[in-house]
Amino acid sequence: MKVTHIPFQKTGFFSKMMIDYLEQSPSINNFYNNFPDITGFKNQLEEKQKIFKSSHRKTLNSALQEQYKNVNTTKYTKKNIDLLLKENTFTITTGHQLNLFTGPLYFVYKILCAINLCEDLKKNFPNNNFVPVYWMATEDHDFDEIKYFNYKGEKVIWNREDGGAVGRFSTNGLDEVFKVFENKIGNSNNAKALKNLFSKAYLEHNTLSDATRFLANELFGKFGLVIIDGDDKQLKQLFTPYAKDELLNESSHLSLAKTITKLEENYGIQVNPREINLFYLGENFRERIIKRDEVYFVNNTKLQFTKEGILKELEDNPTSFSPNVIMRPLYQEVILPNLCYIGGGGEQAYWLQLKEYFNKVAVPFPILLLRNSVQVITKKQADKLSRLNISFDELFLNQHELLSKKVVENSDIKTSFEDKKNFLRNQFKELKEVAKQTDVTFLNAVNAQEKKQLNGLDKLEKRLLKAEKHRQKDLVDRITKLQNDILPNGGLEERQRNFSEYYLQYGAEFIELIKKSLQPLKLEFTIVELD
Repeated sequence: MKVTHIPFQKTGFFSKMMIDYLEQSPSINNFYNNFPDITGFKNQLEEKQKIFKSSHRKTLNSALQEQYKNVNTTKYTKKNIDLLLKENTFTITTGHQLNLFTGPLYFVYKILCAINLCEDLKKNFPNNNFVPVYWMATEDHDFDEIKYFNYKGEKVIWNREDGGAVGRFSTNGLDEVFKVFENKIGNSNNAKALKNLFSKAYLEHNTLSDATRFLANELFGKFGLVIIDGDDKQLKQLFTPYAKDELLNESSHLSLAKTITKLEENYGIQVNPREINLFYLGENFRERIIKRDEVYFVNNTKLQFTKEGILKELEDNPTSFSPNVIMRPLYQEVILPNLCYIGGGGEQAYWLQLKEYFNKVAVPFPILLLRNSVQVITKKQADKLSRLNISFDELFLNQHELLSKKVVENSDIKTSFEDKKNFLRNQFKELKEVAKQTDVTFLNAVNAQEKKQLNGLDKLEKRLLKAEKHRQKDLVDRITKLQNDILPNGGLEERQRNFSEYYLQYGAEFIELIKKSLQPLKLEFTIVELD
């Protein structure tokens, strides 16, 4: 295995906001607390230790013991759950939807990133304990995003009716999905292991939440991963003061409105808050709570409450109240002794909207760490890149740009259109000085002629490039095929491929190899070359 790191900036797949964050640009500094480096973690640890309540630790441990009672828990995960009772134990958290069979590859990467970061922090802060946590998005209701995974360019889809929190979904019907999947992957030993993993997860558990917990535990339990389901009465009771404040004062909306105004000066906005950022969770539905004329309505239902009524409902049935994307981060930070949230660029973009809200409710804002991104390249692909003289930086170029660059490099015709354009500009520069001494109409004519001739050179350059691409068709085809194989549909494979494709080839060792390659605090893009 060979590991190479390149700056996130050079891939072209990360937003201006994320690049500015990684570079600690002044334009983004006011929207986060501590930066993800050792100094930042030292400060965060001290801040969280002062405010996190020991009573919350007991409730957290109790809830996790209940959630794990029917799980074949590893000794490492058991130890970590018990360590959460100690005042010197902190969590590193990542979250993910309950995608069918983990969904895209980055599910694996973000969890391994959390595990490795805990190991790094233990080395730097040996008197403390650090527990990796996977927060299952059990209360999410966007079924379309999670009902499939890609296998070798084809979707393996779970067809069922949508409705309500996905974690509560029955696993009925997944036996048909299993039949489709098993017919695709053959009968090698690794294929048998994948079939066993899928069938035990989805055919031997009744809910999508239980199935996902089993799957994640099988893949990462040996590293001590703790999996948490926020759809839990004990945990939501800890959150009721904040839910009450939201219902009565619409605190998140008011805080975010100020932040969004500032952020919009330089960046796009990821999510816009509602007046009330809570859902009401019922049997087969999860709907927004809307307040009109002091009455609280549950959207698309006949349910409605007075102020006193909804506060009583919150007290009696806290699991009926579900935080949306704005309030879920706060829920997480209230119930966990958490130092850092690990997520992709889109996730971190909406977290960066939340700092002022956290300040308002007096909860420490966590460190935000852009998760490890990985591009896996086989030895065969690496050799082809070398023969084609394509560097890793060049691999991520837009395909048209990459092909143009390589065709020009490989051409026998050595001419620089840029030199010719610069020569032309210098000629017209002298002419413009003369024109300025006459009248404006002559100057306009000179500018128009310059533009016309530059456009002419552009057209000639494109025609020459097109002719060279046609003449070098074999090179163009080889580069196109190779880049498409590595970057499916012109995007990062981690957002499209499922781990099963690599598991089929490398088995359980694939997880181990990726784990060895990840350095969370390096803050760079990782390229892993596998034999």
